[in-house]
Parts: sequence; C-alpha cells; structure tokens
Amino acid sequence: MSEAYEIDWKEELIGGKVVAMSPATSNHNHIARNILGIFWAYLRGKTCVPYGDNEAVFLTPADMFVPDFMIVCDRNKIKHDGIHGAPDLVAEILSPSTARNDKGHKKDVYAKCGVLEYWIVSPADKSVEIYLNDGNGSFIFHNIYTVYPDWMLAGMNDTEREAVVTHFKCSLYDDLDISLDDIFYDLLP
Repeated sequence: MSEAYEIDWKEELIGGKVVAMSPATSNHNHIARNILGIFWAYLRGKTCVPYGDNEAVFLTPADMFVPDFMIVCDRNKIKHDGIHGAPDLVAEILSPSTARNDKGHKKDVYAKCGVLEYWIVSPADKSVEIYLNDGNGSFIFHNIYTVYPDWMLAGMNDTEREAVVTHFKCSLYDDLDISLDDIFYDLLP
C-alpha cells in the first residue's frame, strides 16, 4: 500500500483522499507525550510496542492514518515504513480540525480493521472517551473519564466527590492503573 501513494508524514489518506494534518498545539503534544510515557514505562521489555505520533498505519487501500498514539502487539505488522494492519489500541487527541474524522470515518475504519480499544482524548474537556471493539467490526462505548475542575469539585458534597473516578484501566492490561492527572499533566491554561 505504501508504494501506491506518495504521502508525506504530515498527511493522512482518509477514505481515498489525502488530508493534510494540522500542526499540533502544545497541549496536544503534552497529552501525546504523557500517554506515550505511561505506556512506554509499562511495556518496556514486553512484546507490545507503544508508538507516539508520526508513525503511519496502513489499514485499507484508501486509509493510511497517523494516530497520536497506538500500541502494536503483533510485531509482524511493524515494517520500516509504518504499521501494516490494526494496532491493538489507538488514541486520537481531538483538535477542531480533526474531531469530525476522529469521531467518524477514522473511528469506523479502526473498528472494522480490528483495533481492540479506541480512545478519543479531548484536551478542552480533559476527558478520555473509551470504545471497545465488539468483535464484529464495531466499537461499543465503554466509558468516559473526565478531570473535574476545582470549582465543580467544590460544589459537590463528600459523597459526590468520593464517587469521582480519577483512575481507570485499559482493557488490554488489568494491572496498569492509569491516572487522569498523568494524562493531562503539565497542560497550559
């Protein structure tokens, strides 16, 4: 597939159309770095490989994406020009120019091609929306985890504050505790 298209690393092939990727903001880069750091430390010495931005994923003849983060466990998919086949986990960090594709066409292609878990990360909402593959080429909404702002926490009673979820687990790894504060660490106001 890669020889059929002359694609720069700053472009994706989405539904057969070359789409220029917009430059990432500082917060986008911080979140991508934070997610990579969490999984890099956890997966070191294990079979699965975490990848940050700039790694091409060839999924169909009409779809070559460059996800913000992914994990690939089948090392046979890893080639010199990118990943050939579905990663196990993909995270896309929303921006105004990418949200429609990340929540629409790309999400559908990831599901049909066999991505097991898909994260849509919103810097503006400080949220991680998680979808799990149903095994039939579709994603099912699993959960959304959100960092509550201090003003909202201050308006809650003790019971409500205790019910706020600040950590979650990835479906691929039962023993990895993921903190929302770690994902959204060091963002600019």
